[in-house]
Amino acid sequence: MTHEEHTLNSNVPVSSSSTLGDDLIAGLVVFLVALPLCLGIALASGAPLFSGLIAGIIGGLIVGCVSGSHTSVSGPAAGLTAIVAAQITSLGFEAFLLAVLIGGLLQIGLGVMKAGALSAFFPSSVIKGLLAAIGVILILKQFPHIFGHDADPEGEMSFIQPDHENTFSELIHIADDIHPGATAIGLLSIAVLVGWGKIKLLKNSIVPAPLVVVLMGVAINLFFKSLGGRWLIEQSHLVDVPIAQTATEFFGFLTMPDFFQWNNPAVYVGGVTIAIVASLETLLNLEAVDKLDPQKRASPPSRELIAQGCGNVAAGLLGGIPVTSVIVRGSVNCASGAKTKVSTLFHGLLLLLSVGFLPSYLNMIPLSALAAILLVTGFKLASPQLFKQMWGEGRYQFAPFIITLTSIVLTDLLIGILIGLAVSILFILNSNLRAPIRQIVENRDGSELTRIELADQVSFLNRAALDTIFNNAEAGSEYLIDATNTDFIDPDVLSLIRDFKAVSGPARGVKVNLEGFRVSYHLNDEIQ
Repeated sequence: MTHEEHTLNSNVPVSSSSTLGDDLIAGLVVFLVALPLCLGIALASGAPLFSGLIAGIIGGLIVGCVSGSHTSVSGPAAGLTAIVAAQITSLGFEAFLLAVLIGGLLQIGLGVMKAGALSAFFPSSVIKGLLAAIGVILILKQFPHIFGHDADPEGEMSFIQPDHENTFSELIHIADDIHPGATAIGLLSIAVLVGWGKIKLLKNSIVPAPLVVVLMGVAINLFFKSLGGRWLIEQSHLVDVPIAQTATEFFGFLTMPDFFQWNNPAVYVGGVTIAIVASLETLLNLEAVDKLDPQKRASPPSRELIAQGCGNVAAGLLGGIPVTSVIVRGSVNCASGAKTKVSTLFHGLLLLLSVGFLPSYLNMIPLSALAAILLVTGFKLASPQLFKQMWGEGRYQFAPFIITLTSIVLTDLLIGILIGLAVSILFILNSNLRAPIRQIVENRDGSELTRIELADQVSFLNRAALDTIFNNAEAGSEYLIDATNTDFIDPDVLSLIRDFKAVSGPARGVKVNLEGFRVSYHLNDEIQ
């Protein structure tokens, strides 16, 4: 059995009676959080509201079935809103669905080719910066909803919003748009969530705090409705699920792709764009959610690409917007105590049943109660302890971490991640340039010998460092290049060493000794 097969098989979660209760509770909490996010992301993307709900159902049931992750939850992604909105505008919704289908097929192909292995190269500082950034965004974005300021769609994650406001200007407008009823529910919900975690008896109970908050919010909403006046919470401050009066009307919400656009090049460009961006976001979010898993289980990334591809093929066929692994849902899932992917499947089933049979009851849930759940989750993701830990690990970890965080908050998820990855790569290159190789100065018979000990893996990244050492060698000095513990040397580095040994070193009066090189390198040991 190959390593990939072992990883894949070892990550197929099996629920048992001991974990089923935790999974069902977690799935319920994720459902409550995912519902308004599905609607908000669809609205922000310029797509029909029902397409967001379809994507959420597909992310839970179809992706959940195929995925090998224990805790990741998929659905419509805020990081794709700009791309989705632009493609719907240029292609039209039906042709856009064909692009989503093509993107899904490409993702399946990437998974079959084991492209998920690229996730192993994502720096941990960027992953932690992503988690902290999501936490900060949740705090900043949900804070207005606590007070009933709902100008932007619930779940919008970009710095620049569809109403042309931004994250910080929205905070300023809170003072002019405070709704007393929504504020009372929001602040009381935060108090319950925080207090629930501090009281041992409540914390260890089987009743999840978010469920209590939602039920409490509905009850208070009904009470305020009886009071009327300024306490009355209008529908704009509540969940808004489309209601179908008949089964025919319900199935009428589904939209088929326009297959007559198969010869439109723009559709294929859109499909490739969706496949690349959705795959990158999925792999990063998968890594991030695995770090939140209390059991620290690893998810097979290539299988996840296949799962996401299956989900996007289904989304394209049924009229949904693209799906990815979503860090907000995954973090809520982990925080709610999920043990296996049964929680993901259950959340998808609840979305399906609620949209079909309970939309009028869901529309009684105040957005401020759901905002409180997300805001408290944000504080857990962006905890002061995380910032302290990253600061303690030094600038080569802290700088990419804080730059990734800031970039995501001030732009959007995808652009911020790309900036973070670029900065991290620059720091890696700088680190290899500064101190990738060990140098030891030894005294031999009254003269100094500089021993250069090569690492076990010498890649092209080490070439610049070695070149600097060789160029700084003074006339009359003596060097010993030791490859005794080296398993691999890049051909470019070997060429550099050969040139220093045979040409540039002797030309400047530098004695060059070699030790420990393999026969295949065509560099014989030579001690002068």
